[in-house]
Amino acid sequence: MASDSKTHTFEEVAKHNQTKDCWLIVSGKVYDVTSFMDDHPGGDEVLLSATGKDATNDFEDVGHSDTAREMMEKYYIGEIDSATVPLKRTYIAPQQATYNQDKTPEFVIKILQFLVPLLILGLAFAVRQYTKKE
Repeated sequence: MASDSKTHTFEEVAKHNQTKDCWLIVSGKVYDVTSFMDDHPGGDEVLLSATGKDATNDFEDVGHSDTAREMMEKYYIGEIDSATVPLKRTYIAPQQATYNQDKTPEFVIKILQFLVPLLILGLAFAVRQYTKKE
């Protein structure tokens, strides 16, 4: 690529989030990896999941080889304007986590564990009585 690198905004880069048009942000640099989608050893889904955010941590966590890092250079298309990158998204814990702290559902489950078998037993008895009469 040309030595005069273009600066891209986060919004612009985030739009390139498809198999046929995929840009990634790694260590403040923007890469157009569209032509690499089919060849990526981890599959194209991994690359697609890294779009629309700073993928530096994802990239580093996998532990890419020096060869992989060198390969990236041919996909380099510019820098990211760091002022346009949103701050880390606030992590919203799955809703299930709240149930563990609350004692009420546990109490309800214990009642149901007692009532449901009784209900089934009663239903079975009623069906038996009904079928005996005919």
